[in-house]
Amino acid sequence: MGALDLLLAGLVVLLGLCGVLLPGVPGAWLVWAAVLWWALTDTRPAAWAVLVGATVVLLLSRAVRWALPARRRGAPGPDGRLLAYGGGGALLGFVLLPVIGAVPGFLGGIYLAERLRLGRHGAAVAAVRTAMRSGGSGVLTELFACLLIAGAWLGAVLAG
Repeated sequence: MGALDLLLAGLVVLLGLCGVLLPGVPGAWLVWAAVLWWALTDTRPAAWAVLVGATVVLLLSRAVRWALPARRRGAPGPDGRLLAYGGGGALLGFVLLPVIGAVPGFLGGIYLAERLRLGRHGAAVAAVRTAMRSGGSGVLTELFACLLIAGAWLGAVLAG
């Protein structure tokens, strides 16, 4: 696989990671499709191992999202500002504290957004709970799965 193909696959992975945070965009499937494209053009066995692992992680995240309590009808989900802060925090946490840092990073990002908006600690904590109950846990599950897939892909490419 050439450098241009790797760059394009990386851009699709990045687009998928951003797409997880946008309602209506199949971000997880974009990440998986980029890994599939990379695995089909790469001849190493590691590429197929990453593809199989990505498929398993994606299916497990779908099962976890299915098992989560459903959002109440008519209840608005987290808004774009919260998801942007949460996504940035998850990415930062994933890089600073590999793998497990994504969860506290996501929660910390949402807390920061709410603390800036509301100004008080107690109100921000209550708003984080509300955001997680109204769809944030599903977004976190899908984003965490996509970060795992992207990390495995990047590791395989760099090891390459």
